[in-house]
Amino acid sequence: MKNQTYRMTMLFDFYGEVLTERQKEFFDLYYNEDLSLAEISENYGITRQGVRDVIVRAEAVMTELEDKTGLLKRFMQMKDKLEAIEQAAAAIRTINYRQYENDELARLADVIAENAAALKE
Repeated sequence: MKNQTYRMTMLFDFYGEVLTERQKEFFDLYYNEDLSLAEISENYGITRQGVRDVIVRAEAVMTELEDKTGLLKRFMQMKDKLEAIEQAAAAIRTINYRQYENDELARLADVIAENAAALKE
């Protein structure tokens, strides 16, 4: 994955619903709203270490779920494969346009591209 923040926000998208409300709130403020531990602790009247503990527990829960299920890993692999399929369909269109001008080839490339796009949604 690109970096730790990106990985954590993706884990939150996949597994955030299993967290407690407090974990969700602190995690969202820290990773998505980019508030510091000190800012969160000041807003909620608890120590900076208390905020950190909640966030670390949330990270651990989501990481453990990902280790067991592998949903995010499979999603990222599927995303990469879909992009490769879309690129191949575009290449087929280009080759067909330049060399063959075959209507059936163009139609099939469109079908491939449309289905790949539908899977991305």
